[in-house]
Amino acid sequence: MIRAEEHFALAGHEIVLRCAEEADAGRMIDYLKTVTGETPFLMRDPDEVHITLEEERGFIRARNASEDALLLLAFVDGAFAGNCSFEGLSASRRVKHRAELGIALFQKYTGFGLGRAMLERLLEAMRERGFRQAELTVTAGNAPACHLYERLGFRICGRIPEAYRYGDGSSRDAICMVLPLNVVTGDGSR
Repeated sequence: MIRAEEHFALAGHEIVLRCAEEADAGRMIDYLKTVTGETPFLMRDPDEVHITLEEERGFIRARNASEDALLLLAFVDGAFAGNCSFEGLSASRRVKHRAELGIALFQKYTGFGLGRAMLERLLEAMRERGFRQAELTVTAGNAPACHLYERLGFRICGRIPEAYRYGDGSSRDAICMVLPLNVVTGDGSR
């Protein structure tokens, strides 16, 4: 899915949100290697990032061509800051109303409202597309993210014990969260 590029000011910064382009593939691989090393709250370690440029280009092409997925990049004062995305769970009629979302930012771009602004645009696009439910998982202990999701209306609906295992032998749970999107259909029903 392609959305129009958006420019706005936030906390004294110039923000640009736009869809990824194939030319962003190298930047996105480097970003993934860096951001996975900045926090224990993502799904992999930096040494597990083995994506080729062609694989990343294919990923970007697929997201842009899909009607049920969106990949947005954020730039702060011209510098790449991170991304957010959603993808429908399946084309199956029983679950096609659901979409999963994710977001990650370089740590230096957290704490001033960028994540919230990105997620608000993502949720808006999900509603426009007709999804009725947004879903995500957040790593236990990531209090700032949990707080943000709750402020956006997400509620905890479950927990997967020891979902993430770390090199030192420790583990963290995955907290499952859901947000009803209250999409109004053409006939006025929800």
